[in-house]
Amino acid sequence: MYTTSKEMLLKAQQGGYAVGAFNAENMEMIRAIIAAAEELKAPVMIQTTPGTVRYASLETYAAIVKAEAEKVSVPVCLHLDHGESYEMAVKAIQVGYSSVMIDGSKLPLEENIALSKRVADVGRACGVPVEAELGRVGGKEDDTESKDSAYTDPEEAKRFVEETGVDSLAIGIGTAHGVYKVKPVLNTQRISEVKEVVSIPLVLHGSSGLSDEDVRDCVRRGMCKVNFATELRQEYLKATRKLLSEDESIIDPKKIGKAAMEAVKKQVEYRMKVCGCDGKA
Repeated sequence: MYTTSKEMLLKAQQGGYAVGAFNAENMEMIRAIIAAAEELKAPVMIQTTPGTVRYASLETYAAIVKAEAEKVSVPVCLHLDHGESYEMAVKAIQVGYSSVMIDGSKLPLEENIALSKRVADVGRACGVPVEAELGRVGGKEDDTESKDSAYTDPEEAKRFVEETGVDSLAIGIGTAHGVYKVKPVLNTQRISEVKEVVSIPLVLHGSSGLSDEDVRDCVRRGMCKVNFATELRQEYLKATRKLLSEDESIIDPKKIGKAAMEAVKKQVEYRMKVCGCDGKA
């Protein structure tokens, strides 16, 4: 069932769990994520980054996710992750994405507010929820890179939400995109502080590599959407390399795809259970 993120995130906020949001690079990953959601009866968000979109296109991913979503009973949302510009976010809405993020976190506060409001206004008119980011999540994911993490200021968050009208907010608490080289120092208390002054669902980026307890603590404190990307890539490639190392004679890409899909599906199911969204569809 193809739907927006609006209702699923509000339900998560009310129910004290988080919706897993999983980045997909290709059709195999999309199908694996949806299969995991259907098996666990969990709502799910599938995400594509600007780098992924440049690999194929917004239209291609929208068509695949819509087609696969209509085959299952659970709610499936397609979300643009880290939309780079007003134009990209609007085009995603036009071609059928059911949720978009505009990332103005590298901009000065006033410019981030202005950009996020423009996209939120379009999203509201089209019935598509909009996520924005305040504070910074460090590290690199595809073409999205920030050298430093920056904690979100609660008072700035309150003003940001009031002036932009966005539907969800990604906040900085010390996580980073990509692979952690050292254990991250998280300020999970900041989640509680932002939650006290902001009523919309909060979003956690840079979740790959976090311990189960770290993720659960973030969810308990108010995170309603938790993003996973790097670890799905790792599982996909690990399964591919293993299969080819065991049998170099394989020439059928479908055999490789099936092995990779199973590995991704298993990891998605695991993370859905950690987020507590299994059985919530």
